[in-house]
Amino acid sequence: MDYLKAFIVGGIICIIGQILIDKTKMTSARILVLFVVLGCILGGLGLYEPIVDFAQAGATVPLPGFGYNLAKGVMKEIDESGFMGIFTGGIKAAAGGVTVAVLSGLIMSLIFEPKEK
Repeated sequence: MDYLKAFIVGGIICIIGQILIDKTKMTSARILVLFVVLGCILGGLGLYEPIVDFAQAGATVPLPGFGYNLAKGVMKEIDESGFMGIFTGGIKAAAGGVTVAVLSGLIMSLIFEPKEK
């Protein structure tokens, strides 16, 4: 049942992205930023937590999940370090995911021959 919940919520997020691509003149980059910012806002307001509790990876793996992770890290770090947590919390929370993304890109560029479009 967990896989079905994750699939449905992740699919809904993808459908929203596809609708934005098809029905608006927004570029992919703007949609990416929109999703991350919405994840931050919803995470900061505590509205994304129930979605994460329900769908788990279906809500944390897509882009709004990255924004949620940033907001959650900032809130945690503010509780622990005070004002400076605003600047360090998001970086600490997202460091692992960003590192994996950068290293994966590096490895793929070494294996395959990257080309510009």
